[in-house]
Amino acid sequence: MKIRLLVVGLAIWFAATVLLRLAGQRILAGGDWQHVVVLFTSSLIAVALLVRLACIRAGLAPEEWLNGAVSLLLPTMLLDPFSSAFFSFVYPNMRPENAGVFGGWMIICCAGGLLGGVHWSGREARRAPHEPSQSS
Repeated sequence: MKIRLLVVGLAIWFAATVLLRLAGQRILAGGDWQHVVVLFTSSLIAVALLVRLACIRAGLAPEEWLNGAVSLLLPTMLLDPFSSAFFSFVYPNMRPENAGVFGGWMIICCAGGLLGGVHWSGREARRAPHEPSQSS
């Protein structure tokens, strides 16, 4: 199942890269901080929800969602550092000064995906407290 999610992640990365190559100048057009905050916040939430949906559709148990999230995000984590380093070549339609926002955007997207992969079951709160060590 995780291999399937890796392939899905690669397909999402490819589609997003093509979309940015065609219309990225509109997505990263705003140079003001409000635009960046809205982009980052909405992307964090959207990717978290996307990861949860993908893990559910893949039939993963909630305890496997974090591994599923890593599988989905791995293409972005491996390939977008090169997109950032060679930003002007990969995205000639965008201003070079948008490379930093792009890099931050990819990090916030991966953070959202990892948050989406965390299963908050409440089991941690129900665990018995650790016994204090008895040292003489």
